[in-house]
Amino acid sequence: MKCHGVIKWMLVLLAIGVTSACSQDETASKGVVGATAGAAPVELREGEQKFVANCSRCHGLGGVGTDHGPPLVHKIYEPNHHADAAFHNAAANGVRAHHWQFGNMPKVESVTTADVEQIVKYVRWLQKQAGIF
Repeated sequence: MKCHGVIKWMLVLLAIGVTSACSQDETASKGVVGATAGAAPVELREGEQKFVANCSRCHGLGGVGTDHGPPLVHKIYEPNHHADAAFHNAAANGVRAHHWQFGNMPKVESVTTADVEQIVKYVRWLQKQAGIF
């Protein structure tokens, strides 16, 4: 019967979809599906790479946050509230928790001032893309 063949194929496709959905990592399940490496303009890719290597563990791919750290693509971190110097200070010295309940941020010893400048440019671009400013 043709009907059984159609049902069998529908079940196969459903199983593939379920397997794919269950294999997504934690960041994908939190809405970061579109945040892939190389998404930024060429002139910001170095900052993107440095962000991924040094910041995304806590702040998430694309700066959307995780259960370890707040989203940087958020109105709180717009330039009028947290100037670029705040990012430099946080990386160099760490920062006490004051907007979120993630605990204090430790300093990031693996980044230089030049690295943070590139990271901030990338974060500002993400914020603009999100319509934050």
